[in-house]
Amino acid sequence: MKAHKILQAPIPMRWVGPIQISGHIVDEKLSVPLATYETPLWHSVGRGARVSTLCEGGIKTTLIDERMTRSILLEADDALAAHQALQSIKSRREDLNAVVTQSSRFAQLIDMHSQIVGNLIYLRLEFTTGDASGHNMVTNAADKLIPWLLGEYPDLRYSSISANYCSDKKATAVNGILGRGKYVVSEILIPRDICERRLKTTPEKVVDLNIKKNLIGTLMAGGLRSANAHYANMLLAFYLATGQDAANIIEGSQGVVHAEVRNGDLYFSCTLPNLIVGSVGNGKGIDFVEANLAQLGCREEREPGANARRLAVICAATVLCGELSLLAAQTNPGELMEAHIQLER
Repeated sequence: MKAHKILQAPIPMRWVGPIQISGHIVDEKLSVPLATYETPLWHSVGRGARVSTLCEGGIKTTLIDERMTRSILLEADDALAAHQALQSIKSRREDLNAVVTQSSRFAQLIDMHSQIVGNLIYLRLEFTTGDASGHNMVTNAADKLIPWLLGEYPDLRYSSISANYCSDKKATAVNGILGRGKYVVSEILIPRDICERRLKTTPEKVVDLNIKKNLIGTLMAGGLRSANAHYANMLLAFYLATGQDAANIIEGSQGVVHAEVRNGDLYFSCTLPNLIVGSVGNGKGIDFVEANLAQLGCREEREPGANARRLAVICAATVLCGELSLLAAQTNPGELMEAHIQLER
């Protein structure tokens, strides 16, 4: 196959911030790179960032879990044979991991989930993958596991290396429930006066809109384990600036905004169970990506996985900034469109 020269097409990018972030992964003030054609996004995230610097602790980020998945599809003669083979396979975690270690220094099988449909076995393999987002790493591990499984269980047959139960680049319930990538929660407590002065709204209005728009509106639209205004905007801009696979905003944008009035102040949070980011791997060799990752402090000498975790929580804080700003704007008639007209014309 003929090799073609890779062209680096420019996408408008701007550093936004600083954002005040706290938590067990990151505790500092920093700016973030956002590459986007929707230029008002810089200003929207910037407003959320300014609010974060005025609140005690800024945006608190908590990494709940991390795993990358690949589901394989095997066939048995019937459901009973599938069930018996699956029970045996799940009891042999150490044997499976011995095979996995032959494929990578960093891949580690940590869990398995499964579904049996007729005689079909859908086996969701879940791994930690160090600083890589891990798509190729887990596929390579699965590719090594399949011949081993077929050798150990000769009554099983190969059907596919990917069974859609992973679930890669699709909006599914399984990812929202079990997680795929980094599971991160970002949250902030905004004093009432800051909410009114900087966001031009009240805690009550934000909470009310979140219920009526993000929760009920998404329910009426048939949304799948998702209740947010525009996670995808911040994710795409952050992913393009840091060399991520942009198609992963599909599952990445599945997440829930939760807001409450607490003693007159606004508690606001963004839960993102499917943040798929890595600080190494495909897409990271481009000069501007390397420079961005370095400036974010995600190319340092740390234990495997630490740079990727840092990148994930910074991304989650960025999402909160943009989500908060947009919801605040939408509590006021005309504000959203006026901002777009001023900034895009």
